[in-house]
Amino acid sequence: MEESQLNEQPMNDDNITRIQLGDKELILIGTAHVSRLSAEQVKEVIEREQPDTVAIELDEQRYQAVTGGNKWKETDIFKVIKEKKASLLLMNLAISSFQNRMAKQFDVTPGAEMIQGIDSAKETGAELILADRNIQTTFSRIWGNLGAGGKAQLLTSVIASIFSREEISEEEMEKMKSQDTLNAVLAEFTESFPRLKTPLIDERDQYLAEKLRTAPGKKIVAVLGAAHVPGISREIHKTHDLETLNAKPPKPVWPKVVGWGIPLLIIGIIAYTFIQNSDVAMNQMLSWLLWNGSLAALGTILAKGHPLAVLTAFAAAPFTSLNPLLAVGWFSGLVQAYFSRPSVGDFEKLTEDVLSVKGFWQNKATRVLLVVVLGNIGSSLGTFIGGADVIRSFFQHIF
Repeated sequence: MEESQLNEQPMNDDNITRIQLGDKELILIGTAHVSRLSAEQVKEVIEREQPDTVAIELDEQRYQAVTGGNKWKETDIFKVIKEKKASLLLMNLAISSFQNRMAKQFDVTPGAEMIQGIDSAKETGAELILADRNIQTTFSRIWGNLGAGGKAQLLTSVIASIFSREEISEEEMEKMKSQDTLNAVLAEFTESFPRLKTPLIDERDQYLAEKLRTAPGKKIVAVLGAAHVPGISREIHKTHDLETLNAKPPKPVWPKVVGWGIPLLIIGIIAYTFIQNSDVAMNQMLSWLLWNGSLAALGTILAKGHPLAVLTAFAAAPFTSLNPLLAVGWFSGLVQAYFSRPSVGDFEKLTEDVLSVKGFWQNKATRVLLVVVLGNIGSSLGTFIGGADVIRSFFQHIF
């Protein structure tokens, strides 16, 4: 293959980049995801160039969300939880909330350029390529780069971004014009954890470049966030292994050791105590059951959970606390979702509902989240207090 050459031709503030790759021409449109002009430019370029292929910076899940109209709003959260997609829904909620705040404050429609790319591909008969990596894979690789403290901070940042009432400054808005939405949502967090730049930006540059390099046809137009264009321009000349970029990171061993070690310690202490003094052991078990069950139930009550969700939290917490693979909030949340099923449409109203305490507790989607979070917090407190009481009793009466 002859040597690849990079030729940049300015058009509308230099946001069009042309790359000659052998006999293939790539036309990268560096869009501003919060600009009204980007969608118009996408339409103009595709109609003029008549490409064989149009590539857009979306994966299958985000494509379905964009093209599904109002169907996704009717998604049953009970089904989402059973299919273990709750974390994806939470992150999508954060992104959606962030977009809605931008749209409301600046009267723009984020993502319009991607929709235009889809429409223009259909109108011109070009093949449509979804060029971005699966968002769950990206989140998984981000998660794998964090320690326990970082994970807690990320979850806090995500939840804070959902419920934030702060307006976006003009300076922040200008920065967002060179980022994609995912980068914008996690921008501040990435500054605190620089190593996250690799899975969030660098790896996606490589993934996008490989999808464009191997795209069918001799002329390809790519609709991309402007922040990805420099990286793609560098990486397009290399071959990248998509299987490696799609691989989920291996899980560390120490959380499993700690997670199983503490329950085994509690069970071992109670079992040994039972051999030595059955009355003391019975008191230890009762303490464990009551502290775990009562505090998990209290958390669910504070969330205004359904009575059966409260009962589920009380009954399940003493046992889920002994199994690191389970969480009481998962069970009580499922019960809450079953008896008061919210649609994803309820999630969309969060940015309005959380403006008041009444709205926060009345929103069905928020209620499920409160049941899960407060139930788990209560169970964690119960584990700490109940475990400490078991150990205290052991040293006081047996050791």
